[in-house]
Amino acid sequence: MDEQQLLAEQFERNRSRLGAVAYRMLGSAGEAEDAVQESWLRLSRSDTSEVENLGGWLTTVVARVCLDMLRSRKARREDTLDGGEGRAEPIAADDPAADVELSDSVGIAMLVVLEALAPSERLAFVLHDMFSVPFEEIAPIVGRSPEAARQLASRARRRVRGAGADGEVDRQRQREVVDAFLAASRDGDFAALLEVLDPGVVLRADEIAVTISAERREAGAPLLAGEVRGADAVARVFAGRARAARPAEIDGAIGAVYAPGGRVRTAFNLTIADGRIMAIDVIMDPESLGALAIEVLGAA
Repeated sequence: MDEQQLLAEQFERNRSRLGAVAYRMLGSAGEAEDAVQESWLRLSRSDTSEVENLGGWLTTVVARVCLDMLRSRKARREDTLDGGEGRAEPIAADDPAADVELSDSVGIAMLVVLEALAPSERLAFVLHDMFSVPFEEIAPIVGRSPEAARQLASRARRRVRGAGADGEVDRQRQREVVDAFLAASRDGDFAALLEVLDPGVVLRADEIAVTISAERREAGAPLLAGEVRGADAVARVFAGRARAARPAEIDGAIGAVYAPGGRVRTAFNLTIADGRIMAIDVIMDPESLGALAIEVLGAA
C-alpha cells in the first residue's frame, strides 16, 4: 500500500466525525460534504509525516474550512443588506433527504440557534461543547487566546440556553424542562431523567464541586467527575440528588441553584435546546458564582 492509499484509508476512518463537525458548523449536508472533501484535498497536498494525531489535525482543517465558509456566507448576506444586487444563498443540500436525516439527529432547534451565532462563536461552541476539543486547540483556529476562545463558547452557550425552536427566548419551555429535570432527580426516576437529557449531554463541574463530591464519597454520595458524558452516565450522577435545588434565572436563562438560607452555594447552568438538556455546568467557585446574575424563582 503506497502513502496516498494509506492516507485515504486513514481519512475514511475519520470521515464520519468530520462530517458531523462540518454539519453542525454549516447546517447543510451538501456544504458539509464540500467541507469534508476540501479537507481531503488539503490532506492529500500536505506533508503529514510529523503529524502525531491525524484525527485532530483533520478536525482542525475541517473547522478552518467551515469557518471560512461561514464568514463568506455572512459577508454575502451583509452585501445583500447593504443593497447589493446579489442574493444570499440559502442553506440547502444537494440531497434534501440527507439534510432531513441529519437535522433529525442534531435537532432543528439547535440548528436554528447555531445559525444565529457569529462564525467564531459557533465554531468555539461546536468544537468544545459537542466534540470536546480543548480551547488551546480552538484558539489558533479563531485567532484568539484560549481564554478568549472560552468566552466565545460561553457567549454561544448562553444564547443556545436561552433560545427556543424559533430562535426566540422560550422561558416557559425552559422552565418545564428544568422542573421535570429537578423532579426526576429528587425522585431518583432514572427513566424520567433520560427523557429530559439529550443522548450526548455533557456534565461539567468546577474544581470545588469535584473536591466536595470526593469528600462526600465516603458518605456514599455519587462521585462527581470534572466531566461526564452521555445521558446514562449523567442520569446516574443526578438520580436521587438535587433534593434542595430550586429553579433560578441565571444570566437570563432558566437553570437551577442550591441556595440554603437564600445564599447561593451551587449554580447549575443548563444548556437547553429542542426540549432537552444538552449540557450542565455545576459551579461552586465563589468568584464564579459572584459573576453570575442569579434570581431564585418561585413555584411555576
